[in-house]
Amino acid sequence: MAKSKTVYQCTECGGINPKWVGQCPHCQAWNTLVESVAEPAVSRFHSLAGTTTVQSLGEVAAEDYPRVPSGSAELDRVLGGGLVPGAVILLGGDPGIGKSTLLLQTMGELAAQSKVLYVSGEESAQQIALRGKRLGVELKDVRLLTEIQLEKVQNAMTSEKPQIVVIDSIQTLYSENLQSAPGSVAQVRECAAQLTRYAKQHHVTLLMIGHVTKEGALAGPRVLEHIVDTVLYFEGDTHSSFRLIRAFKNRFGAVNELGVFAMTDKGLREVTNPSALFLSRHEAAVPGTCVLVTQEGSRPLLVEIQALVDSAQGASPRRLSVGLEQNRLAMLLAVLHRHAGLTSSDQDVFINAVGGVRISEPAADLAVLLAIMSSLRNKPLPDKMVVFGEVGLAGEIRPVQRGQERLKEAAKLGFTRALIPAGNAPKQPVDGLEIIAVGRLADAVEYCRRDA
Repeated sequence: MAKSKTVYQCTECGGINPKWVGQCPHCQAWNTLVESVAEPAVSRFHSLAGTTTVQSLGEVAAEDYPRVPSGSAELDRVLGGGLVPGAVILLGGDPGIGKSTLLLQTMGELAAQSKVLYVSGEESAQQIALRGKRLGVELKDVRLLTEIQLEKVQNAMTSEKPQIVVIDSIQTLYSENLQSAPGSVAQVRECAAQLTRYAKQHHVTLLMIGHVTKEGALAGPRVLEHIVDTVLYFEGDTHSSFRLIRAFKNRFGAVNELGVFAMTDKGLREVTNPSALFLSRHEAAVPGTCVLVTQEGSRPLLVEIQALVDSAQGASPRRLSVGLEQNRLAMLLAVLHRHAGLTSSDQDVFINAVGGVRISEPAADLAVLLAIMSSLRNKPLPDKMVVFGEVGLAGEIRPVQRGQERLKEAAKLGFTRALIPAGNAPKQPVDGLEIIAVGRLADAVEYCRRDA
């Protein structure tokens, strides 16, 4: 029997090299080549036979398919309003975070109005039925297939003709046309491409669960994220009951939308007021805290920013931020020294966003600086005050997007003051909210010193 030829394939781009090298010659990634069995060359020119039609784009009928509600308002928010026929959605997350639980609950809701098929390659039918019973999900109309061979899954989809299909997970599937093991780069790429082609041709909504690496990225080739229409990440601390879903790619809606769930003994439940998760409850005002109104997609969220400034314990002061960008913290400290006269060159500075939320927008600049100032002076900021605004290197406070929505959310949650950029000052007063509009960092610091 002839010995199988081995090659080295990149786990990032899927490129093939005859020998191992430290850097992939195709995508320049380091230490990503793994040994695999060379696949036999298959001629694909027969698929090009026949005539193709070139048409004018203006002649194409642009059909707008109605969205199908998933039964979860939080999931619909992240998806952009609901499920779209023919859409391919990839849901990634850490093991045990609740991916299968979420989709099983969703299938139970959708089965009442649509024909659904749940394909599992990781659990037996008995395990899925037991979990459904524990969650209280009605599964009598959910069609189930426990299979990992792609061709059998495709045959089942052809015979069942479902409108919505769940694949749990894409890394467990394999095609008999390839010799490599399930989960390899070639198998994941081929299975995803075949399923996507079927979904597009038959207008089937396809939801695929994807594993993640220890770095938190989706396992498999990077092309997997380009094939699908929507990429969702399920985040959360396994020691906490709260879970967050973010959209990092969405061809049918906005990205960076956020959905919030709570894990209970009955499964995942929606959190209707997520701002309450990210606000600490203090009996009295404490130094080093500032409430920020941040924007996650179309949703304003109130998040408490905490700062701790303490004497440096070593020759080099530490700068540590959790939930905010580390490099931006160093820049903001320089601006605070130059334009507000507050130095922390001999102090350790620690910043934390309460609740484990990650904030990437520059609207958090002013809140971070005021929390640092409060901790440095050991005096709390004015009570029931919210803050947002971007701080420039020249000390100016720049306006941010959707300022009116942020103010309305703060007023709804009982805050009475808002320190905001002058460019975001509303033309009409906001009921129950005193607006303090400032244009320079020095003005914001002076206000907090005077009214603290």
